[in-house]
Amino acid sequence: MASMRACVSLKPAVSPVKYRSTRVGAGSLEPRSLRISSSSSSSLDSAAADDCRGVGCASISGRGDGVAAAAASSSGLVGDGGRARRRGGGRQRQVVAMCSASMEGVRLGGASAVAGSVPAPASALPERAKVVALVAAVMLLCNADRVVMSVAVVPLAAQHGWSSSFVGIVQSSFLWGYVFSSMVGGALADRYGGKKVMAGAAVLWSLATFLTPWAASKSAAMLLAVRVLFGLAEGVAFPTMSTFLPKWFPTHERATAVGISMGGFHLGNVLSFLATPIIMSHIGLTGTFAFFASLGYLWLAVWLLNVESDPIDSRTISKSELQLILAGRSGSKVKGSKFPSLREVLSKMEMWAIIVANVINNWGYFVLLSWMPVYFKTVYNVNLKQAAWFSAIPWAVMALSGYVAGASADFMIKSGFSIVRVRKIMQSIGFIGPGVSLLCLRFAQTPLVAAVIMTAALGLSSCSQAGYFCNVQVIVHVPSY
Repeated sequence: MASMRACVSLKPAVSPVKYRSTRVGAGSLEPRSLRISSSSSSSLDSAAADDCRGVGCASISGRGDGVAAAAASSSGLVGDGGRARRRGGGRQRQVVAMCSASMEGVRLGGASAVAGSVPAPASALPERAKVVALVAAVMLLCNADRVVMSVAVVPLAAQHGWSSSFVGIVQSSFLWGYVFSSMVGGALADRYGGKKVMAGAAVLWSLATFLTPWAASKSAAMLLAVRVLFGLAEGVAFPTMSTFLPKWFPTHERATAVGISMGGFHLGNVLSFLATPIIMSHIGLTGTFAFFASLGYLWLAVWLLNVESDPIDSRTISKSELQLILAGRSGSKVKGSKFPSLREVLSKMEMWAIIVANVINNWGYFVLLSWMPVYFKTVYNVNLKQAAWFSAIPWAVMALSGYVAGASADFMIKSGFSIVRVRKIMQSIGFIGPGVSLLCLRFAQTPLVAAVIMTAALGLSSCSQAGYFCNVQVIVHVPSY
């Protein structure tokens, strides 16, 4: 990340020799301050002081010629608020530097100090912010392409004369391929890198999305084959994400990163539920599937040009950001470490707990995802567009609550709670809350009440993202967990 511009002022010192250094945690963006006292014989002008603004401002106050030169030679002014002190004959001077944990540092030169304020390149967006934005985008497309079929299956069934049992087979055929690839996706990401694996998956599922209406018009067998291919490609997304994000985010930011990424995933539900009926009414079934497929290839171009599998390989990441990531990811596998064997992974009781939690979570999730529009249509006799609205609102709330759950979990970890306790608390909420909510669904008499209950269920379910979902990498790579 590029350093923010530094402003410099030189003022006569009014106090004796002082040194003050305030350090903050690696992930914090609070300003740090460093006061350095040393000596000289005369004073310099301080006209540049008025140009200082906020964090990232460095000021030098002191007495004597050569104050700026001394400041430039003080290595402690760079980045981490390290110590720097210089002594000379005569009176004293003080050097005060302010910087942020997100900057590479504030560097001062003799000419800059004399001239006053010297602009530097503006602060760039952190690389991990770009990474999580692109991961959230691909997860959005991943889910949007799933939901297209959940909405389009109603007119497709009417068009081809499918029975309700065959509709269920079509919906479940996606999971036939999904189950297999989800078991090997993480291993593929470990071996070939998350960048390549996620890109290949997006290529295949976008192709399968494009081919779906064509396959439906050919034969039932062709449609099922395309749906299996679609599931094979999408099954890689989650294990790749769970392997990819811990390489880019320190432990105390990980739940937030997962929350943002999963927020994109749930927004895919909202986008697809709301947009699919509108797009179908304008360009038909084939055009709708082609539209969503094209978004996948657009994302692919941005992904390949801007992301690496590991921050160590990134050409654009700043030194300070790389140090922050590496220092905070001791609980996950770093580049060059040995892959754990399958036997080692399955020997951990914690891993079996995660497997069971994943089965339970996905059971309810996919039932709601696949059947929510059909539920509102058959139970409450609402039309397709109304069913889309009732189905979209719960997923929108889940996208927001997932981020809130992740940020809350990270805050608890920073506040001193153990990682194990935080994960257990969030997972308990993620299971008990939806269970109680869905038990109340049988008492709903109107579609509005049903939508409110489903919204509560999915909103509370998102706490699982800060529970078992964040734990896989820690359990696998930390023997003492």
